Amino acid sequence: MSRFRPGRFIGVTAGTLVILAVGVYGPATLLGPLPAVKATLSTPAAAAEPAPPRLPAAGASAVTAIGTAAAGSEVVDSTPAREPIGFGGKTDALPMASVAKIVTALVVLDAKPLGAGDAGPKLTISAADYQDYIDYSASYARTVAVFPGESWTERELLQSLVLGSSNNHADTLARWAYGSVPEYLDAANAWLTKNGLGATHMADATGLDSATAGTATDLARLAAIAAADPIIAEIIAAPASSLAGRRGVDNTTAYLPELGITGISRSYTDAAGVCFLFTAQVEAGDSSFTFAGAFVGEPDYDTLTSDLTALMESAQAGIGELPLLAKGDAYVRFESIWGDTASGVVRTAKTQVTWQSASSDGAAVKLDAFSTGRAGKVVGRVSTDAAGKPVSSPLVLDRAISDPGLGWRLLHPVPVIAALIASRD
Repeated sequence: MSRFRPGRFIGVTAGTLVILAVGVYGPATLLGPLPAVKATLSTPAAAAEPAPPRLPAAGASAVTAIGTAAAGSEVVDSTPAREPIGFGGKTDALPMASVAKIVTALVVLDAKPLGAGDAGPKLTISAADYQDYIDYSASYARTVAVFPGESWTERELLQSLVLGSSNNHADTLARWAYGSVPEYLDAANAWLTKNGLGATHMADATGLDSATAGTATDLARLAAIAAADPIIAEIIAAPASSLAGRRGVDNTTAYLPELGITGISRSYTDAAGVCFLFTAQVEAGDSSFTFAGAFVGEPDYDTLTSDLTALMESAQAGIGELPLLAKGDAYVRFESIWGDTASGVVRTAKTQVTWQSASSDGAAVKLDAFSTGRAGKVVGRVSTDAAGKPVSSPLVLDRAISDPGLGWRLLHPVPVIAALIASRD
């Protein structure tokens, strides 16, 4: 029977541990992943001084970007931005007067679409339509005359509504398209929600009811949606000289065209004050920038003129070919545990004719996890806002972060093994 020998047991155990240590330690340190670099965000110097829209503190107002185009051509991107370029005054919903009629026109066109240049179906004026004309005229509200039995095309009805701000035509169109004004209101409020204008509410088809109210940011987007509608755009661009029965219609929409402003709706009620929906265009080199706006609750037309003039002056100062993301600008600093450093810099410059309404401090950076990389390696992306619309560019390393080598790995087992364990989680 063999005898237990403590010395031999200790030697065998120690040898086994050494073999295991070498077998695990060596591959883990020499072949395992390295710890990820530490990232610290940074903000490059602003490429341009912001010039935000100059908007009044009274009432409520907002402007939103529509798009940019080569000078003399149509806007390339006509999708209104979700976020406004700027807003002023109150943020809650206010009575919006005849701005409501633009909602009525769009919702009616949703149910009864027209082709470009088409007159559309004909509607015979009923006794109820004529009574609306009598009642609104008696209360000194805007009307366009109608008589029982007359035949009006859909386009003529819309011209009276949009250009003439006719209250009786608002109710006539609502009943014709949806069967009744209450049924129209259900459809109109559903349309507003569908189009991201849920803070705006329709209580009537005309805007005479003060419960028909909207926020300035909603109504600026409404102006952009209306400007993009081909039928509304046709009606505003080519006002009718006469309608059914050769009667004329005054164009209530036009206001300060010499400033580059195209009016969409202009109105006044005691509850709402002066309300104005519009688009405006500013030339910048070989391009032009178009934006939409809404002013609600202006006390009078002199104030509206002054406020629009100030807005357009700020637009001339703020709109131009701007470097939104400058090539080589550093948005992040990387440092490895073994001492290598590098920056994540913009690979592709992003310039755009836009409104520099705010500094670029709000740039969002999304990074990839990595340990080493050559100069030029894509390590993430930076995004910023251009007048309510996002632009982005890849971030790349401006210099290499190299593997520290075998010696460093062998002398720093703890971070290397920790990285190996983390990689298996």
